[in-house]
Amino acid sequence: MVMIVILTALDLEYQAVREHLTDPRVHRHTAGTRFELGRLAGDGRRVALGLVGKGNHPSAVITERAIAAFSPSALLFVGVAGALWPGIGLGDVVVATHVYAYHGGTSEDDGLKARPRVWEIAHETDQIARHLYRTETWTRRLPEGAAVPQVRFGPIAAGEVVQDSAISAHAQWVRQTYNDALAIEMEAAGVAQAAHHNRSLPMAVVRGISDRADGTKTATDGLNWQPRAAANAAAFAVALAQELAVEHENHPASKAREANSMSDSVKNVARDNARVGVQAGHIHGNVTIGHPPQAPAADPAAQLAELRDRLARARKAQEVDEDTFTAAEEEIAVAAESLSESTEEGRSKAMIALKKLRGLLADVAELAAHVSAVIAAIRGVL
Repeated sequence: MVMIVILTALDLEYQAVREHLTDPRVHRHTAGTRFELGRLAGDGRRVALGLVGKGNHPSAVITERAIAAFSPSALLFVGVAGALWPGIGLGDVVVATHVYAYHGGTSEDDGLKARPRVWEIAHETDQIARHLYRTETWTRRLPEGAAVPQVRFGPIAAGEVVQDSAISAHAQWVRQTYNDALAIEMEAAGVAQAAHHNRSLPMAVVRGISDRADGTKTATDGLNWQPRAAANAAAFAVALAQELAVEHENHPASKAREANSMSDSVKNVARDNARVGVQAGHIHGNVTIGHPPQAPAADPAAQLAELRDRLARARKAQEVDEDTFTAAEEEIAVAAESLSESTEEGRSKAMIALKKLRGLLADVAELAAHVSAVIAAIRGVL
């Protein structure tokens, strides 16, 4: 199933997105980063949610980490930003058509010369976002009773400082050099760079306006505009994630890959005492069908040890989530300890634990089949 990655910089932004997820579960990256895997309320499509922190540099690192871990079909960056023009209202939603990394430049005798870098939203993603805006279907995800904000499309400037002045040298530099930018923030350039370096992964930046970047930030924060703006941005972004997932599923290339996968990579599992003669598409060489010689009964303890190793590999390959892995490890431990008692009661306890384990791993056919083999081996010992 398609997975969309949604990233935020602040905890309140993270929480605003999390409100739209059902059954969120922790996914621990090997380097310590914690993501949450959940499903979109309403249609159940899978989403990975992560927190990058402040600044373009950490956002690039965590974005790269998320892309490597989940191989998403699209990436969204969601949060709040400061407006650069007085006509943009507090709470408005800005969808970035471009992301400027505005700190690039060269210092010369006659002043600082800009060396801008810019990343542009993918055409298809932009078209989907604009259609979503026109139909207004996204407004159903706004908090109950919330006013419907304006949605604006335009460039966003991303740098390494918080701008809270309309007349400072920094503000004048941004206004002079990036005159069409609607909003300013601190992370989108890093996210855009990481997405670009991953085969131009479709990426969108959605920001809610929480202040005017003009010296009044303390006042607007005191009026609770940050969580309100974050909620507006999250509503639009989650609706956009849903549309991107649907588009990806219905894309001819995706359907062709799914068809090829079904025709070329069919996987069947023979469980318990079942035997398979031959099942193949094209056969080259000789095929012999017959009953193999009876092997001695497998050692249940050895099979449990092998199962533990296979479970660890499945966890590393993200075929098993963290909660399932932990629960499965506990049942394996109970089964192993019970078998070591070498008593009828111990074998009975082991069987109960293994049946629970088989239920936990039902979604991973190979592991479930291995559990059934262990059960069969214990029955052979009885």
